[in-house]
Amino acid sequence: MESTGVDSRTVARLRERLTSEFGPSDERVLLVRCPGRTEIAGNHTDHEGGHVIAGAIDRYVTGLFRSNGTKTINLLSEGYDLVSVSLDVLEPVAEEHGTTKALVRGMAALLARKGLVPAGFDCVLTSDVPVGSGLSSSAAFEVELARGMDALWSGGDLPREDLALMAQADEREFFGKPCGLMDQASVALGGIQHMSFADPAALVASPIDFDFAASGYAIVLVAVGAGHENLIDEYAAIPREMQDVARLFGRTRLCDVSESDVTRDVSRVREECGDRALLRALHFFREERLVEERAARLGEGDVEGFLRLERLSGASSAMYLQNVSTWGREQDAMVALGLADEILLERGAVRIHGGGFGGTIQAFVPLDMVDGFVSGMDAAFGRGASGVYNIDHEGVSALWL
Repeated sequence: MESTGVDSRTVARLRERLTSEFGPSDERVLLVRCPGRTEIAGNHTDHEGGHVIAGAIDRYVTGLFRSNGTKTINLLSEGYDLVSVSLDVLEPVAEEHGTTKALVRGMAALLARKGLVPAGFDCVLTSDVPVGSGLSSSAAFEVELARGMDALWSGGDLPREDLALMAQADEREFFGKPCGLMDQASVALGGIQHMSFADPAALVASPIDFDFAASGYAIVLVAVGAGHENLIDEYAAIPREMQDVARLFGRTRLCDVSESDVTRDVSRVREECGDRALLRALHFFREERLVEERAARLGEGDVEGFLRLERLSGASSAMYLQNVSTWGREQDAMVALGLADEILLERGAVRIHGGGFGGTIQAFVPLDMVDGFVSGMDAAFGRGASGVYNIDHEGVSALWL
């Protein structure tokens, strides 16, 4: 089994909760921890078969798992109601779509397809991965389940790549949400990973050995307070419009379209797909080049070169991808980017993070400016809006206690 870095107080609190909720037991207890993730490079490139750089971060879903001798899984996460799932049914249940029950049932079913024999267990979970912040709390939960069930039922021998692929399948087939593989792969593998999604059925990832803190910078994410609940159409429009351009050239994703074909036929693209779709396609091609260049800079240890390219990427997201804010009276993320630029005084880099349209912005802040940056951003967006993150190099891990 892998090691974990969970502090003893968290383990003790979870042990007490496990006993108080489900009673004492002589069964061994399994500790599982899975990190969240941050997108370092590749804004809206994954769904078009492009490249990304993602990093696991030091915020975690942490849980204790204990066999209970039944055919029922009982899961209790801090702040949520008890979820109980019978293992008598291992097929998608329509009324469970979009629920935790769906993910639990789905992961058990996917492991059964690999030949494992599902059995009941009790589980208590806690998490400090902020929900709704673009840090992949859902993927961390899915991979946490995958590692825990695999360890309980077969000893935990499945490769991390398989855990990520099963987590993706779980979200698609049982939860009912189309998703890529970046989030699940990042939290399963740990560290900084350079990934390609040209083959949607395969996980192609290469680790990048780089330490931002040792290079003089901190990763800071700022929650800008904008809600996403009314922006579903804005999110959905990005892949739809990119794929409209791809279809114009007889393809389904932009990774299979030549940039030169698009730029040679700008008039037709504008007429049939619209100007915004054209600009978003141009962002994809630009961002693809920038991802590869940033991977090279990080591999060479050239943090200043990386930051220069990161600023270009942020500008592309704002001008061409247009996913920072909707154009109206309230533009939380654009305000956050403007304020961050003023505080940084042309040092470091700042960009929209993840899907965009509010949520969070990401900044690479010189270590000597971190306190002032956090103070300034929190003054504008509320105490605790800013978080300083380190790269987690372990990924999902499990340990018998």
